Amino acid sequence: MKVSLKRINDNYLFETKNERGDIVLLDNKSEEEPKGSSPMDLILRGIAGCSSIDVVMILKKQQHELDDLQVEVEGFREEGAIPNVFKKIHLNFILKGDIPPAKAGRAVKLSMDKYCSVSKMLEKAAEISYSVDLNGKKVS
Repeated sequence: MKVSLKRINDNYLFETKNERGDIVLLDNKSEEEPKGSSPMDLILRGIAGCSSIDVVMILKKQQHELDDLQVEVEGFREEGAIPNVFKKIHLNFILKGDIPPAKAGRAVKLSMDKYCSVSKMLEKAAEISYSVDLNGKKVS
């Protein structure tokens, strides 16, 4: 896996590109009008994406199809600390579909506890928690 970064303005805007040519813009969140995600923002997006891929894959293997999947991720940092790393991260999985609640909860648990590489890496530095809502009802 390889990513390249190139500065594209006189301030903090960077273009990152992976080996497939996918482009993601990075910018400093303190800019008046950032034109890209901050690096810490991308970490939260990464854990949401990684775990969502797992959940979809697990449910598909069980022959359960989701109508919708959304994840809200919130990262908590120690104010004023340098470096200002995440101390806690919470993910709320919002699932819709004809899926048994136990299967939905188990799919998220398997992702977070076993399969999601991003989660497993981040748990070494931050406390990670999650909740699961299925069709508007809390599962876990």
